[in-house]
Amino acid sequence: MISEQEYKSRRDALVETLSKNSVAVVFSATYKTRSNDTEYPYRQNSNFYYLTGFKEENSILVFIRKKKKTKTVLFVQKKDKTIELWTGKKEGVKKAKKRFLVDEVFLVDDFTTKLKEYLADVKHLYFDFKQDDTDIRTLKEHTKDIYSYKNIAKPISMMRLIKSEAEIKLIKKAISITKDAHHRVMMMDKLGKNEMHIQAELEYVFKKNMAYSDAYTSIIAGGNSANTLHYISNNKPLVDGELILIDAGCEYDYYASDITRTIPVNGKFTKVQKEIYNLVLEVEEKIISMVEPDVLRSDLHKKSEKLLVDGMVKLGILKGKTKKIIKKQKHKKYYPHGIGHWMGLDVHDEAPYKDAKGKEIALKEGMVLTIEPALYFDKDDKYIPKEYRGIGIRIEDDIVVTKDGFENLSVDISKTILGIESLS
Repeated sequence: MISEQEYKSRRDALVETLSKNSVAVVFSATYKTRSNDTEYPYRQNSNFYYLTGFKEENSILVFIRKKKKTKTVLFVQKKDKTIELWTGKKEGVKKAKKRFLVDEVFLVDDFTTKLKEYLADVKHLYFDFKQDDTDIRTLKEHTKDIYSYKNIAKPISMMRLIKSEAEIKLIKKAISITKDAHHRVMMMDKLGKNEMHIQAELEYVFKKNMAYSDAYTSIIAGGNSANTLHYISNNKPLVDGELILIDAGCEYDYYASDITRTIPVNGKFTKVQKEIYNLVLEVEEKIISMVEPDVLRSDLHKKSEKLLVDGMVKLGILKGKTKKIIKKQKHKKYYPHGIGHWMGLDVHDEAPYKDAKGKEIALKEGMVLTIEPALYFDKDDKYIPKEYRGIGIRIEDDIVVTKDGFENLSVDISKTILGIESLS
C-alpha cells in the first residue's frame, strides 16, 4: 500500500516542475458508456491516481504556483444520500480533509468559481492534453488571458519512470497472482477446450486473489492465431499438437503485470516447436542479463534482432548474412515489435522513451520494463520451410532495474520446456 505521505511527496515534486505564476489541473476519469444506460467498470485516471491514491470519480486536483507560495487543492463530490444509495458512499469534504495531505478541500460544485479565482493574473495553465473534451472546454472558458497552455502529463510521466519500493511491492503482488493463473492453465487438461476456457481460468484466479481486473484484455491465441499480435477474439477451439500463446496479466491495486508464456495444448512440445521455443527463450535470457543502469533499450532491441536472425539463419528460415538481413529489414515480418516497454500503473506505462531534447532515456535504477522477444511464422507464408508455418512464440517477463543490474520479477513463472511440460 502506498502511504498518503508518498502521494504528498509526488505532488510536492510535481509542483516544483511548474512554471512560476501557473495553475495545473488534473481531472479524475469519467465513466464510459458500454451500451445505452450501462457503463464499463470504473477505473481512475492513472495520473490522478498517481498523485492522490483517490479512486472516486468527479474529482479534481489543482496546483497553484504563485511567486512566493504554492497551494494544492482537491475537489470532491458532496455527500448525497440519494446518489450514495445507487453508487456507494462518497468521501465528502470532511473526511477528505482528514485523509489527504492537501492545503484545501472543496466540493466539486465549487470548482468553476474557484478556478476563476486561481487564474487571476496567472500566465500558464497546465492540463492533460488527452483529457476529456468536456473538461478541456470547461478550462478554456475561463482562460482567455492565459499566456500558454502546457501539458501536465509530461512532467508526471517523467516522475512515473522511476518506481518507489511501495510501487514495486504492488507490481510483485500482481505478478504473484499472475503466476498462479498461468500455472493453473499449464496444469489443466486443455484438450477439447476453447481459448475462452483458458481466459476464464485466468480471470478466475485474478479475481479470487483480489486483483481488481486483468491489466489488459488477455490474448489466448491457439495455433496460427498467435501470429496476430493483438489477437483478443479468444473463441477458437484448441487443437491437439498446436501451441497456445497466452499473454495475460492482472492489475493489483492499480499496478499491472504483463506476462506471456507459450505452451503446448497437449502438454508436450514437438521437435520443431522446441527449436523455435528454445531460440526465443535463449534470446530472452540473454537480453534480460544485459539489463543494468545506463543501458539503452534500443541497444537491447538491436541485440535481440541479431540473435533472433542468427537463429533463423541457422534453422534455414532466413538465408544470407545477418547484417544484410537486418539492414534490408527482412526479419521484420517475423519479429515486428520492440523488445519491451515500460510497465507500472498502466501495462504500457505512460512514461517517455526520450527526454525533452529528443535523446533516448537510458535505464535507471527503479525503472520497470518488459522483455519480450518473439518469432511469428504465419501458416500461409510460403517463404519459410513448411514445418515452421503456423508457429508463433513470445516469451515475456517483467524486469526491474536495480543498482547493479536487474531483478526478474516474474522468474518464478515456469518458462523452460522442462518446467512447462512437468506442470502439464
